[in-house]
Amino acid sequence: MKPPKIHFRIVTDNNCPLYNEGDLLSLSAKTLTCPENKETCLILVREMTKLLFELLDRSPEEEASTKVYSCSGCSGLIKFQRIPDELARQDDPVSPEQPLDPEGEALLTEISDFPIICAVPDVELANVIRCFRKEQLPANFTFINKGRQGIYLYLILSGDIVVSDNALAIAHLGRGDICGEMSYLGGDVAGADVKTVTKSEVLSITGDAFSQLLDRIPELQLFMAKILVQRLAKSNASHFNVFDACMSGWIREMPPAELFQVFHMHQKTGVLSLDLPLGVAKVSFREGCVINAQYRDMTSQEAIFAMLKEREGRYTFTSGLSPEEMKAAEIGDFMMLLMEGIKRVDESAEEGK
Repeated sequence: MKPPKIHFRIVTDNNCPLYNEGDLLSLSAKTLTCPENKETCLILVREMTKLLFELLDRSPEEEASTKVYSCSGCSGLIKFQRIPDELARQDDPVSPEQPLDPEGEALLTEISDFPIICAVPDVELANVIRCFRKEQLPANFTFINKGRQGIYLYLILSGDIVVSDNALAIAHLGRGDICGEMSYLGGDVAGADVKTVTKSEVLSITGDAFSQLLDRIPELQLFMAKILVQRLAKSNASHFNVFDACMSGWIREMPPAELFQVFHMHQKTGVLSLDLPLGVAKVSFREGCVINAQYRDMTSQEAIFAMLKEREGRYTFTSGLSPEEMKAAEIGDFMMLLMEGIKRVDESAEEGK
């Protein structure tokens, strides 16, 4: 059953920047609907949400006909009264909506389970679908570039897509995921590259068109706000983990051979994690001695030798080891490991000439 709506008429407008006397407002369990072509005031949403549970079970007849509610959270003030449903319907006629063409209907069926589409009211679905354009992207194609302002937002239909920063993979995206919103909605340039791993299909929408949808559809505003909060929280958590570590940085600025020597000379105890282009590597140090190493399918000395060849990626060192690791044996004399690894790197470089 469709959730009931409560309707209000604005009876007083005192310098409100958005609404005027006589405007109709409708409140439901899901959203506040404002007059057509007018933005949604988040302060008003907050004020009216307080009324929601109080009024949903009461009819207008149960209230005093003169009862007036107000919102005065910004530079202006409005007052509004509840009105019967019949009056609201008279003042808010529904204009007939143009149906989607067969291609649009097929697209709507294809993406009907996407979270962003589920957030859009049925009455707005056709308008939203018409704003998107299908694009085929080849494999290994960068369609969002770090340091550039985003023009489009993308909804992924198929394929594997990676978000990366300086060759370090930050996130992997797939069907139903959104990308491009952080740079456009955040009003800043893209903070990372977004690149296809495999041949992919996406829906693109211009930032301006998406902004118009946001202005008109409060449910879409709420959905995107949640997405931004989640991604910012994830980003902040990542930064917190980096700051919480003893050391972090880029491998191009300090290659593995130098890193290993630093931790050996300062007799560090902890785990060095390296996010490398081909995967994550880990080296455990106990008082400067290497007691464990893993990289891809390699362990111990072979893993160390493979790490020494890498020149791109990011490293993080976290202090402390488990009781079991504190008892583990060294995998070899540190200087012998380092010298042998550097020798192999040099031999590989000579063979590549």
